[in-house]
Amino acid sequence: MLLILLCHLSKLRLLMLAAAFMLGHTMNAAHGATLRAAAADDAERMQALEEAQLRKAIADADRAELLARLPPSSSRPLEGSVDTRQFGAAGLVRAFDLARSLAAEVCTALPQDARTAVYDPATSAGITAARGVNDALLRLADDLARRNKDMQAYLDAHTPPGAFGGTLAVALTVVPSVLRASADSAALFKTDVTASSLAYGEGARALFVSALAEACPQRIAGLGGGYLGELDPVQHERLLGKLRSLATHRADYANRIAILQKLADAAKGDEKRDMAAVASAAGAVLKAVDTFIDSLRAGESGDKSPLANAARYLGYAQRTEGAALLDFDLRLEGMSVVKDNLFTGQKLRLSAIALLWYRVHGADGSLKLARTTRKMAPPLEVDLRGDMADGAFWEGR
Repeated sequence: MLLILLCHLSKLRLLMLAAAFMLGHTMNAAHGATLRAAAADDAERMQALEEAQLRKAIADADRAELLARLPPSSSRPLEGSVDTRQFGAAGLVRAFDLARSLAAEVCTALPQDARTAVYDPATSAGITAARGVNDALLRLADDLARRNKDMQAYLDAHTPPGAFGGTLAVALTVVPSVLRASADSAALFKTDVTASSLAYGEGARALFVSALAEACPQRIAGLGGGYLGELDPVQHERLLGKLRSLATHRADYANRIAILQKLADAAKGDEKRDMAAVASAAGAVLKAVDTFIDSLRAGESGDKSPLANAARYLGYAQRTEGAALLDFDLRLEGMSVVKDNLFTGQKLRLSAIALLWYRVHGADGSLKLARTTRKMAPPLEVDLRGDMADGAFWEGR
């Protein structure tokens, strides 16, 4: 029995050993499969990572190549950049057209029964000064004629019988040089006046008055500035005639003063003092006349000669006599917008704005009309590669 029992125990141990061996073998096989699966997953992950890195590298290279071809990011090409520096003057074309349309509108508002002159402060100051020169020539000539008459009567009363042959000396004194300067008188004709305008510059005023003259020339008596008729000899000759008349009276007066001084030299006592006082007073008058004649610079021309300036302003005043006066202020601005887009190219749009007020006065200063107006030209697109604008834009005068 014991032997049988031992045999059974040995078999059981062998069975247990065999089961343990089989279990170990199975576990080893399962662990090996797990390791192989993990290795396969690692290989797949490494391959996916390498592929992702390769794709990133390719994308970075493509992006770098694209950025190298594009303008700098600061210009924002994809959004469209605005730059007016390249075509800053192009908008003035629209401002030019706008000024012409405004001039036509103003022409319809001007008085129908009278001509109109454009008011200009410098021209008005010139006319006033020219009238002062003309009045001074007439007044001094009349004054010297009267003084010559009084002086002759004084000489007749104080000339002894037979002195100087009983007649006035006929020799005329030389008229003082008319070529010397007189800055005070010349300054009357120099007034600095600038037109109020923006962008178009000071040419805006000249442009507008020229457009007025073009739109309604039959209603415009004068443009207020520029050429005023200085080449017309009529007014200049008139002023020269008045200057010659003054010079003649001045020469006669100087001769009478010379005769009086000779009489004073021969006289004695109170009579001598009286004659010397009269001669001194007459000499002061003569000196003032000489100063005025010198200041006219009759021998010069242009802005250096108040006499020549007076002639041109008097001629303009005569041509515009009785005309209504147009006073205006204009702000004229052209606008240019250039849009650059990476995909659609470059486009140019032009516009303009004008702000205008004007008043019409009578020659006496009374107000006849006052209006304010503003206009803005609609934007006009110009294709820099072709002619998107109509023919009138390209061929406009």
